[in-house]
Amino acid sequence: MLTVKQLPDLHGKKVYVRVDFNVPHKGDVISDDNRIRAAIPTIKALLEKGARVLLMSHLGKVDWKKLKKGEKTQEEIDAQMKKNCLSIAVEPLKKHISEAMGKDVKVSFCKERGPELKEAVEALQDGEILLAQNTRYQPGEEKNDPELAKEWASLVDAYVMDAFGSAHRAHASTVGVPEILKAEGKPVFLGYLMIKEVENLTRCVEVKPEDRPYVAILGGLKVSDKIKVINALIDKCDYIIIGGAMSYTFKKARGEEIGGSFLDEASLDYAKGCLEKAGDKIVLPVDSVITDSFEPVEGRKIQVAKAIPEGFQGVDIGPESEKLFASVIAKAKMVFWNGPMGVFEQEEFQSGTKAVCEAIKDLDGKAFTVCGGGDSAAAIKQFGYKENFSHVSTGGGASLEMIENDGHLPGVDVLR
Repeated sequence: MLTVKQLPDLHGKKVYVRVDFNVPHKGDVISDDNRIRAAIPTIKALLEKGARVLLMSHLGKVDWKKLKKGEKTQEEIDAQMKKNCLSIAVEPLKKHISEAMGKDVKVSFCKERGPELKEAVEALQDGEILLAQNTRYQPGEEKNDPELAKEWASLVDAYVMDAFGSAHRAHASTVGVPEILKAEGKPVFLGYLMIKEVENLTRCVEVKPEDRPYVAILGGLKVSDKIKVINALIDKCDYIIIGGAMSYTFKKARGEEIGGSFLDEASLDYAKGCLEKAGDKIVLPVDSVITDSFEPVEGRKIQVAKAIPEGFQGVDIGPESEKLFASVIAKAKMVFWNGPMGVFEQEEFQSGTKAVCEAIKDLDGKAFTVCGGGDSAAAIKQFGYKENFSHVSTGGGASLEMIENDGHLPGVDVLR
C-alpha cells in the first residue's frame, strides 16, 4: 500500500481525506478533540506537498427511516435534516481544526452538497483546507451508493484514508471513493494514523515466536458480541483472560452460581464449547465484587464473593481475581486488551480495571501491549495509564474486526 510517507508533489491537486472526527460533543461544545489532533500530522504532510485538502468525516448517526417516514419530497427531507440533525452537523469542528493547524492555514466549511460542494472544492487554493458536511447527511453513504461515491470521487485527484475508526465499514467514503479513483489510475494513500493502526494490530494477528506468551484480555457485556474475536484469539493466543459482564455467562456455563448477574443465555452453549476447546487457555475470575443494586442508591450492599447469591449481581472482578489475572499478564510478551473488568464508571467498581492497568504498566519495556479502543481506551485515559501502552487504538469496533478477520478490513483492503 502507498502511504503518506511516499507522497509526490501535490501542488494544484485536490485530495480527499477521510478522517474520523466522530468526537464526543454536546451541541457546539466538543469535550475531547483527540481524534481531530490525531489527524493533524497527515493533513500537515499533505499541505507541505502543496495539496488542496477536502476533509470528510461522519459524526453521530442519522435515523433515515425516521426522516423518510411517509411520502416526502427531497426538499422536505432536507428541511427535516436541518431541523433534526443540527446536533451532528460538523461545522463546530472547523474551529478545532483551525486551532490545531495554526493561524497560517485557511480552513473553510461547506454545509451544502452537489454543485455547492463542487464549487467550494474548485475554489480551494494550494495549502488550504475545506471541511465538508457530515458524510451521513447523504442517505447513500452507509449503503456505499455508487452514484454518491462517483460524485465525491469526481471532486478530487487523490485519496487518503486516515479514519481507522471507520475502516471496518464499507461505506461510500471509505470504500466507494477509493475504488473509483484506483480504477481511474489516481493514487490512494494510507495516512499516518492508519499506518500506525495497521502496523500495530497486524502484529497482534501475525504472531511471531518472540511475542509469546500472547495474552488477550476481554471484557464487555455480551458473549455474542465477541464470539468472532474469541474464535480468532483461541487459535492465536496462549491465554485469554475474560472479565466484565461476559465472564458471568462463562461462569454459568461452568456450573457456577451467578445470582442476578447479566447472562447472555443465547451464548451459553457456545461458552460451554469454548471452555471445552480452550481448556486452561481461558482464565476466568475466581471471585467477584457483588452488589444488590446496580444504581448507586443509599444503603446498597457491596461485598466480595466466589458464588453469587440470588438478589446480588457481579459488577467487578474480586481481589483474588486481580492477583490471578496479574500473574498471567506478568508472563506476557504481547497483550491485546479490549473491554473493562467491571462497571468502571462507578468508583466502587473500578478496582479490577485498574489492577489490569497496573499489571500492564509492570510490563513496561518487557512486552508489546495494545489497548483495542472503546471503553477500555476510555478507562486507561481516565485512570492515567495511556502512556503505559505500546499502542492505543482509535477504533474499538475496527480493532476487533481486524483481529476477527485476520488483519482484513474493507477500508484497508481497498487500498492494497
